[in-house]
Amino acid sequence: MSAVAIATDDVVVSAAMAGFSMVYQPIVRLQDHRVIAHEALMRPDDGSSPLQLLDRARAEDALGELETRAVRSAAAGYDFAGGGLLLLNLSAHAILGGSTRPQQVLEALQAGGRDLRNYVVEITERDIVEDCQQLAHAIGYLRAAGVRIALDDFGNGHSNFELWHELSPEFVKIDRFLVHGLADSAGRLNILKALVQVADGFGTELIAEGVERIEDLRVLRDLGIPLVQGYLLGRPSAAISRTVSDAVRATADDKIQVWPRDDRPSAFRRVLAEHMLIEAPSIRDSATNHDAEVLFRQNPQLTAIPVVDRDDLPVGLINRRAFNEQMAMPFARELLGRKSCTTHMNASPVLCDVRRSVDEMSQILLGEDQRYLYDGFIITDDGRYRGVGTGEALVRRVTELRIDAARYANPLTQLPGNIPITEHVRRLVETGQGFVACYCDLNHFKPYNDQYGYFLGDRMIQLVASTLLRHADPRWDFVGHVGGDDFVMLMQSDDWALRCGRVVGEFNAVALALFDPEDRARGVLEGEDRSGRYATFPLTTLTIGIVQVAAGERSGAEDIASSAARAKREAKRRGLSVHLLER
Repeated sequence: MSAVAIATDDVVVSAAMAGFSMVYQPIVRLQDHRVIAHEALMRPDDGSSPLQLLDRARAEDALGELETRAVRSAAAGYDFAGGGLLLLNLSAHAILGGSTRPQQVLEALQAGGRDLRNYVVEITERDIVEDCQQLAHAIGYLRAAGVRIALDDFGNGHSNFELWHELSPEFVKIDRFLVHGLADSAGRLNILKALVQVADGFGTELIAEGVERIEDLRVLRDLGIPLVQGYLLGRPSAAISRTVSDAVRATADDKIQVWPRDDRPSAFRRVLAEHMLIEAPSIRDSATNHDAEVLFRQNPQLTAIPVVDRDDLPVGLINRRAFNEQMAMPFARELLGRKSCTTHMNASPVLCDVRRSVDEMSQILLGEDQRYLYDGFIITDDGRYRGVGTGEALVRRVTELRIDAARYANPLTQLPGNIPITEHVRRLVETGQGFVACYCDLNHFKPYNDQYGYFLGDRMIQLVASTLLRHADPRWDFVGHVGGDDFVMLMQSDDWALRCGRVVGEFNAVALALFDPEDRARGVLEGEDRSGRYATFPLTTLTIGIVQVAAGERSGAEDIASSAARAKREAKRRGLSVHLLER
């Protein structure tokens, strides 16, 4: 140990000898809401944070000594009979800090006189582990004595998949960053879904840390994460916790919470103009056509050459094909070769900053000037030339991303599409939750769309979406858009019948504003039927067909969807606004 020490209350005290106490935070098993373990946490006597004390010990080269002392103190003050497993934080340094280190850790654990199978050592994220295999070898001594291993703060700090693979921990603790706000974040949800699959493959139990909201706890339960820890379950205390709050126990009888919407917009945000950049030479606006011709010859892959001024600010693009056609005319080289290259450039090229997302760039496709398709576009960085992008690559990337996004969210309403709808039905069925499946469809929408056009037709579809969302309980009722004027509601609200009635009544009343006064007065639309003959049609209204899925019923998503569609058809045949199909 070095001679570095810390002065506290005029007494020089090394960090390794600093005073502290231990508190214990419960870890709860969601299956039966029982406290099955506690994590031991250090609380320095001087009021500083544990991390400050650990940093001081590291500076004094006394980290291993401090952590070993904390292990002894935690084990001595813990009620093993009522508290379950005891989780103890140790850095990789405390285990690898010398040839005798694993034995010293075991001696500290054995000092408590307890079966070592009662201990779980958490490998904390404070150290970057240079050699995972060496750490795994050292941990082998602990495992041979019965100690289990947990990987701490996964998803933040230095915990990573290499450590997970090499250490094969019995437990992995999911960092608070991924847990807090989970019920509102599709991104966090997708990460945790993947971690659940990885944990199943490794035979690892997940512990979600930092649980503070009941909404997040419900999603963790639905994901199948077995163990949870956080202020909602119990705060750190000198005494162990034997029970959890009534609010947590009440989740055992909860419905299945609707997961946060996954619109998949993140793919657009993460693909930037810089990712499509092609490094290409530019030409100065003072150069001649002869210079441009030489540059094209030296770079046969270029479809266009950017023209920049002396400050590297883009002023135009020279298209290869158009340029070659001009220079191939009789006597063109003699007449035009010494003239400025700007005479053949497009002086209004499309410019994109390197940080511009593909979603923003997709607006280029809607512009009247379509020369970008063969000229490409110029990519800049704070206004200065960086490179070029091709129109073909932009069209292809935007198309791919939009097709992928449409599978998860309808582009018109942004409601979940077919994949999330099917996934939610499966969740409800697999958990044995009773619910109702509602198929919502517009009556006589085609005549309306034919007469009023797609713009007002889209407004009517958006009105359906907003009306459904307004009357659905966002916690329990899932609203999806199959496509066109077809919508689905998967409802767990006890008053689902009342809500469906309100949806139809409100939509039919508000939709009247989308008709001309003359059509409203007549109460009908005029148009052609499917045979092309003149016909009149009632004004567009909404119909909802409903099927009930009993608790524990094991019908497949396809069967439930088919039954709901049949209920909708039966409702239309009978002229009913809302119809419950008897199954």
